[in-house]
Amino acid sequence: MAWFNKDELKKFIRKNNSVLVVWDVQEALVSSIFNREEFLQKLKELISAARQYNVPIVYTRITPLPERFQPPYMRRTFNPGDIVKDVYPQEGDVVLYKNTASIFVGTNFELMLRNAGIQTIIFTGIATDIGVETSARHAQTLGYLPVIAKEAVSSSDKEAHERSLANMNRLMLVLENNEIIERWKSS
Repeated sequence: MAWFNKDELKKFIRKNNSVLVVWDVQEALVSSIFNREEFLQKLKELISAARQYNVPIVYTRITPLPERFQPPYMRRTFNPGDIVKDVYPQEGDVVLYKNTASIFVGTNFELMLRNAGIQTIIFTGIATDIGVETSARHAQTLGYLPVIAKEAVSSSDKEAHERSLANMNRLMLVLENNEIIERWKSS
């Protein structure tokens, strides 16, 4: 059970105050998720709607620090690859290179949001239980309205994905694509 009124919060989702975050949809990660085809279809649907309603799109891309400067527990070779071609950024989209599980740490994302008057962050991508949840919680702590597009997030661990969605649903909006798109359409 949520501690807030979901219908009241939905009113804050408008095309002129939203950003769509496409979190780490990179080749190695997409190939490891449990629902690849369904995920990509729903992500494409939301990206298409964002373009239609002129909602800015910010892609994140894992960019490890040089090995010497990585935390010891993260010193391993991992190449996540490029953003998958099915949802590749287009002209006008932003690609944010980051090296933490929060979109706010080590980036100018918060400054970009303030400059653009954005208050609502729609989160999509991989992995629900790692970077998506971490960034959404961080966004909420900073006073933004995080919205999880539950059909357009995924993980390699289905149980962790479902547990993360259940946790976030108690704290913030976790919505289907049609609910998000309808808010953009009517605003």
